[in-house]
Amino acid sequence: MGNERVQKKLFGTNGVRGVIGKDMTPDLVMRIGKALGTMRKGRIAVGRDTRTSGEALACAVSAGLMATGCDVVDCGILPTPALQYIVRDHFDAGAMITASHNPPEYNGVKIIEPDGTEMGDEETLQLEEILFSGSFKTVPWDGVGGKKSEPNLRETYIDAIVDYFPPGIGAGMTVVVDPGSGPAAETTPQILSRLGCTVHTINGQMDGRFPGRLPEPSPEGLAPLAEMVRETGAAFGVAHDGDADRAVFIDNLGRYVEENREFGLIEDFICKNTGGLVVTPVSTSLIAGEVAKETGCAVEFTPVGSIYVARRMRELIASGNPVAFGGEGNGGLIYPEHQFCRDGGMTAAMMVGLLHAAGAPLTDLLDAMPTYHIIKEKLRTEHAASVVEYLKTRYAGEEIDCRDGVRINRKGAWALVRPSGTEPMMRVIIEAEDEKTSTAFFTEIMNGIKASAPDIASHK
Repeated sequence: MGNERVQKKLFGTNGVRGVIGKDMTPDLVMRIGKALGTMRKGRIAVGRDTRTSGEALACAVSAGLMATGCDVVDCGILPTPALQYIVRDHFDAGAMITASHNPPEYNGVKIIEPDGTEMGDEETLQLEEILFSGSFKTVPWDGVGGKKSEPNLRETYIDAIVDYFPPGIGAGMTVVVDPGSGPAAETTPQILSRLGCTVHTINGQMDGRFPGRLPEPSPEGLAPLAEMVRETGAAFGVAHDGDADRAVFIDNLGRYVEENREFGLIEDFICKNTGGLVVTPVSTSLIAGEVAKETGCAVEFTPVGSIYVARRMRELIASGNPVAFGGEGNGGLIYPEHQFCRDGGMTAAMMVGLLHAAGAPLTDLLDAMPTYHIIKEKLRTEHAASVVEYLKTRYAGEEIDCRDGVRINRKGAWALVRPSGTEPMMRVIIEAEDEKTSTAFFTEIMNGIKASAPDIASHK
């Protein structure tokens, strides 16, 4: 099917990011603030993660917003989903200063709409047009906006998650939290403690230099978390990325939980209790479809990116279709009864609810799930678009999905080839029921890619 994504110049799938002092400067961020203030008048919430450049960029975006007559409320350091929850109920828009999982030298801006979702493609194109043309609607001296600080607003987010679950649901459960020195240091341990859990933390100090590990959770970076889980006899360990919109887990034996298996496990728990559609990108594992089928649900696919998942969930609900769950196979999960964005804090709490209901160790639940073999590769090329067109033609006789690059579907296997929206690069994902099939499929796809893109190279 068709559904081609629009091409943005500056913003990617989740905001704009760059290296501080090189691609990302206070001047650029101030201009982004003026462009946002030109589009969205009123009270604007500004938040940031723990990066060393966060306060400078928060001041810059605030200056741009105030220059257009907006009033700014500085919410301080908090997770992105906390700011999104606050914006939805109290503000006309928001700006989150974060580079999410990128290394410490990066920072960026995510724009939050009044409904708490990230700004969509069409609106982002409008913002970019204002930004690049300089057609800002600044105000005279007597119309400039003001600014005040309300750092305690994040408590409303914590309260909302805690109130979602029965009191004391985590009693007798020990958990270990690794916020990665990010903003979840002030939220996830509180959430789990208030659910009744005994909570230990590692990398629990907020520090934008990220001394304990990089903002991207990885099996290697979470080795100390796994060790602490084993030492404390914890039910699980949970770690967040740099702005805590994702959560990844370590099971009770200290094993890293692959994020697609995390998705399937929580999907199973929610679908058994609610039913409805599951919304997820074309890059998500076959586990999602298998779990949905077993629980009487169905999967609706979207382009890759949480914004597309969140907006499709809202569209489906508005048209009378029940939606149970959504998110991505990277630990970014969305709970429509809570809010329409990836929420790492809610996911940590949901694991407590899941284990309480199951009455079994996390490792047993994971071992009972279906297994698939996944191969992922990043390839650098200037001809990503022509590669996709070539593959569409080559595999026209098979079942293909063209809403984001091209996905070739076969019985028990699929391949996705999709260009990056911001770099001369493409991503390849292959999944099959066994390693032999996935390896053969990968070789087949790579031969097709190389035949259509002579400059192809692995991107490490």
